Amino acid sequence: MTDKKKQAIRCAAQFAGIALLILIDYLIKEAAYAKLKNRETVTLIPGVLGLSYTENTGAAFNLFASSTTALSIVTGVVLLGGLIALFLIKKKPLIYDICVPLIIAGGAGNQLDRMTRGYVIDYIRTLFVEFPIFNFADCLITCACFVVMGYLIYDIFRDFKNDKKKASPETTEEAP
Repeated sequence: MTDKKKQAIRCAAQFAGIALLILIDYLIKEAAYAKLKNRETVTLIPGVLGLSYTENTGAAFNLFASSTTALSIVTGVVLLGGLIALFLIKKKPLIYDICVPLIIAGGAGNQLDRMTRGYVIDYIRTLFVEFPIFNFADCLITCACFVVMGYLIYDIFRDFKNDKKKASPETTEEAP
């Protein structure tokens, strides 16, 4: 199989994965709208996790709530950059081939909400700590970003270790 064919298959699989994750996010948000709106928090795991409907006009932690248009433009640019990086950069670590589609899917799921509703539906509530309510798309973005950050930190230490090995002169003992 040629490299171009492998790349085409990889891109098709990534695009299908992104589309599937966006669909899952959409369906969960529709269910949250239908079942949770105008209800008190539904406890899933007592003292740990619950479901509670909220409409978020901003980004994470309801930041930029009064700037939905600007937020939509920035998100669109970031999504476009992610797609370009995903499909045009041929040589990249496997971790990026996995995490970038997750970030794109999460961003696109929330962007779809912003464009069609004017807000993002959030529904996952932590009960053990006061924390903003979030959704599946937020989980995709956050988990993928943490994995990428972990990989980058690992990569930095690996490079540092390799550079240190190259820089240290091999000590060879000469026979007297």
